[in-house]
Amino acid sequence: MSQTRAERSHSTALRWLTLSALVITLDQLAKTLVLSHLQLYEKVDLLPFFDLMRLHNRGAAFSFLATASGWQRYAFSALAVGVSIGIVIWLSRLRARQDALLAAALALVAGGAIGNVIDRVRYGYVIDFIHFFQPGVWDFPAFNIADSAITLGAALLLLDALLEKKQPSLPNDHDGAA
Repeated sequence: MSQTRAERSHSTALRWLTLSALVITLDQLAKTLVLSHLQLYEKVDLLPFFDLMRLHNRGAAFSFLATASGWQRYAFSALAVGVSIGIVIWLSRLRARQDALLAAALALVAGGAIGNVIDRVRYGYVIDFIHFFQPGVWDFPAFNIADSAITLGAALLLLDALLEKKQPSLPNDHDGAA
């Protein structure tokens, strides 16, 4: 049975979880390829400013807390799972079409978070492999597809917040408007 236009416009944004699943799949596939083709610290030069290099990150972003005693593995995993559950609840309360930008942002963050949790649970570290640099000038920390999804999702969250502020507010029942 097909949905009416009104039913489709009121459907929840949970359908955006397919984007999360796509991020997880691409991230894990890329990491599997890196694990099977590169040794730890081995790199493949692709461009004068970009290479693939297998690294293991036991910490958070930019290896924050990487040298801690091991508790961070569980703390970061629990945090990512908690945030992802919160995102699923949030998505269930959003409208699929009207809140598309926000829903896409949340789905990217959730997909990236779970992609890195899978690594932490399976290996005890996150596999990073995307590396940008300018020889002798700067060296950006390596990252992965999950990190990219989280970053893009965060940027879209900011954009959504900025666009939300620019929309004129409608008067409500408490304004005294007739």
